[in-house]
Amino acid sequence: MRRLRFLTHRHRAPSTNRALGLLLAFNAGAVNAGGFLVLHMYTSHMTGFASQLSDGLVMGDMKILLNALGAILSFLSGAAVCAILVNWARQRRLHSVYAAPLLLEAALMFPFGLMGAITLTWATPFAVPLTVLLLSFIMGLQNAVASKTSGGSIRTTHMTGNITDLGMELGKLLYWNRGEVPAASWIRHNRLRMRMSGGLISMFVLGGAMGALGFKYIGFICVIPLAALLLALSLPPLLKDLPRRHALRPPQSGRRGA
Repeated sequence: MRRLRFLTHRHRAPSTNRALGLLLAFNAGAVNAGGFLVLHMYTSHMTGFASQLSDGLVMGDMKILLNALGAILSFLSGAAVCAILVNWARQRRLHSVYAAPLLLEAALMFPFGLMGAITLTWATPFAVPLTVLLLSFIMGLQNAVASKTSGGSIRTTHMTGNITDLGMELGKLLYWNRGEVPAASWIRHNRLRMRMSGGLISMFVLGGAMGALGFKYIGFICVIPLAALLLALSLPPLLKDLPRRHALRPPQSGRRGA
């Protein structure tokens, strides 16, 4: 448990990026699959919502159009909020650069786990209940965290890219390097990339199975342990920043106002 405090620290290493990515993939799979049982839609599936947006425009179906638009805007807002929080913390050289978005995600998941059934009846202007918008925002927030920490190489809320990467590496692994080809030109697979892609897919599927079972048998309350995990990840660097309430501010540039 002591190593959890390094996973959201501002100083990154490939190993911490991978460990954080795997944990977040598990969380995303649980929220996504569990949410499908109660909402009948995958709230991290922006490809599907983008297609729905096109369908709604062509068919003139405002319900489908607003449904897709609401989910996309919520996901987009979550990613934007993550960027704001991360860049704000970077400028102030805080230890909790990547912890604040996860703390916000946990703060949203705790009340969702306690009152999720109630939010299903709360209407929004987007023809979907508040729950859909909330989960889409959470997924956008989390996906941006993984992308920020890894420089864009790790995505945790959708598996299309990871499955594509795994397929390409398998193709290179199975490629027959003929004897007449110089060894320097041989096609070699990237073992680390293959393990990472396979690990993210596996954790997403495992999280999905756990989330589906949890929602099926105990309901929305199963989200609470997931929120507690995010809280455990985010608190150590945040607590380390508490004594630095007057942290170094970014250097001022430009002329002073008159």
